[in-house]
Amino acid sequence: MSRKSSDHEYNLRSLSNLMGERRKKPNDDSGERSLIKAASSSSINSQATATAASTGDLERAARKQFQEDVTPSFVYVLAGFSALGGFLFGYDTGVVSGVMLLLKKEMNLSALWQELLVSSTVGAAALSALAGGVLNGFWGRRPCILLASFLFSVGAVMLSVAPSKEILLVGRVVVGLGIGVASMTVPVYIAESAPTHLRGRLVTINTLFITGGQLFASVIDGAFSYLPKDGWRYMLGLSLFPAVLQFFGFLFLPESPRWLIQKGKTQKARRVLSQIRGNQNIDEEYDSIKTSIEDEEKESGGDGPVIWRMLTYPPTRRALIVGCGLQMFQQLSGINTVMYYSATILQMSGVKDDKMAIWLAAVTAFTNFTFTLLGVWLVEKVGRRKLSLGSIAGTALSLFVLAVGFLVSAQHSPPITLHPADPSTLNNTCTTYGFCSDCMLNPDCGFCYRLNGSSVVDSSCDHVNKASTGEAAWGRCSNETAMADGTFWAYNYCPTSYSWTVLVGLIMYLIFFAPGMGTMPWTVNSEIYPLWARSTGNACSSGVNWMFNVLVSLTFLHVTEYLTYYGAFFLYSGLAALGFLFIYGCLPETKGKKLEEIESLFENQLCTCGVSDSDEGRHVEYIRVKGSNYHLSDNDASDVE
Repeated sequence: MSRKSSDHEYNLRSLSNLMGERRKKPNDDSGERSLIKAASSSSINSQATATAASTGDLERAARKQFQEDVTPSFVYVLAGFSALGGFLFGYDTGVVSGVMLLLKKEMNLSALWQELLVSSTVGAAALSALAGGVLNGFWGRRPCILLASFLFSVGAVMLSVAPSKEILLVGRVVVGLGIGVASMTVPVYIAESAPTHLRGRLVTINTLFITGGQLFASVIDGAFSYLPKDGWRYMLGLSLFPAVLQFFGFLFLPESPRWLIQKGKTQKARRVLSQIRGNQNIDEEYDSIKTSIEDEEKESGGDGPVIWRMLTYPPTRRALIVGCGLQMFQQLSGINTVMYYSATILQMSGVKDDKMAIWLAAVTAFTNFTFTLLGVWLVEKVGRRKLSLGSIAGTALSLFVLAVGFLVSAQHSPPITLHPADPSTLNNTCTTYGFCSDCMLNPDCGFCYRLNGSSVVDSSCDHVNKASTGEAAWGRCSNETAMADGTFWAYNYCPTSYSWTVLVGLIMYLIFFAPGMGTMPWTVNSEIYPLWARSTGNACSSGVNWMFNVLVSLTFLHVTEYLTYYGAFFLYSGLAALGFLFIYGCLPETKGKKLEEIESLFENQLCTCGVSDSDEGRHVEYIRVKGSNYHLSDNDASDVE
């Protein structure tokens, strides 16, 4: 049988069983498709319309069931090895939360060096994510994932043997380069390889692996925090093992079929499609991809840098704004402040023991992982738009609760009862504060106190030792011997009985954030760009994500210093509320649509492209008209034979 004839016979035995009879007209679901009547369109004969609608529904149900029944296990293997990049992404960004608590004591790190070691990784990730667009387009998806695995491995070795904070900084930069390449390549590779009915779920699995990496990092942090020295080396070095596993796994995995078709490697693309689709007929999908690529190249003008063609072509420009906006508001909602500084935030709320803070941070990471798993289940049931809206609304509310928790703790801050004169300076501002909360906002000061049961007594605000933030410069809390009589030193927290409110706020935040805003920006960005712009679009959106990640993580400790702890989270809450308005107005629903169809969702003005909920109750078809996607409305369908 020729390929053309095979295109016009949909080989589904289950289809005839469901319908009871064979269709009189074949359905070609490729790029040049026949016009199918919408269920709600008017017709000359109402009974014929109802019969046609019923027949179309049965056919679509049979086709979907057939696709789900024969999905080969190789697709899941491919997605699993790809998502190891997400695991490394999560591990290397999450492990730093516990590492900082140990490093700042062992290496006497200042607040600036702490912020540098955290933000250098995300800064390098921002640069490599932008460069990843060029690399993906030139080399392909598979070599870029291999490159990311190699960078992860080199960075892990450097971090585990680093003799100084400078080498640590270099190692964190190398790891950041790997994170950036992986963060923009893995979602694209999975989306281009996955079947339509599983695409959202498989791309979301990458985010599940990110949160799984963060959870595993928190457990490792807790386990190695009991070592008397160098526990942080094991924390940072263990990422070597999944990096090596991914590298060798990808030596045997194929390139993205869509990238191969775009580069003219058609025979290899057909072999890859056959490998990842199993027994399904690939001619329909192959022709659809090829036709879409040819039409997109005509539409885009063909000349000039890809980013310029994206900005001058309205649908891709709107898609780029939506994709970058989602990534921006993901970061402005404060997620990586919570993940990078979760242990520090818990200490700020009054948890004084390092090990307890690390294990409580592991609880928040477990919450993040669990509710990301919920997002994997919901993405193809609820849809991207509704999941994102509900998530960011709850995120804004949770950040408000978190801010209120810090506000209550500040209002019940222990008073300072002793004001000893500091012999080292005549103008020591630390001795002028009246409450612990005021003392904590000054990075040069710490809180020295005793406990009488649960009450704080004999408290003072003393100058911190410049050589180590773990003790005061002089007086009762200046060394371990002086503190042996039950005196405590608090550098970045105030003892309070309200620290539980902050833990509740953190958990509530992750319950709302993880299923939607934690996963949807990556899922949506892997879908909304046409193939010719997909690498560049994902590179730009990933770059925006990492740039705002740098902005938030590099400024968090200073923002808390100038706006207070509760003021910082009130700020993040307001930014999340702005994100809700953006998503409500601009994000369309992409659930159930082929990658080649999604471009038409951005043909309208930007502020109306999100209003697509009304389409959910009816079946919508798209046809190719002179190289563009044409939306077949209900009124148009009534005139089509």
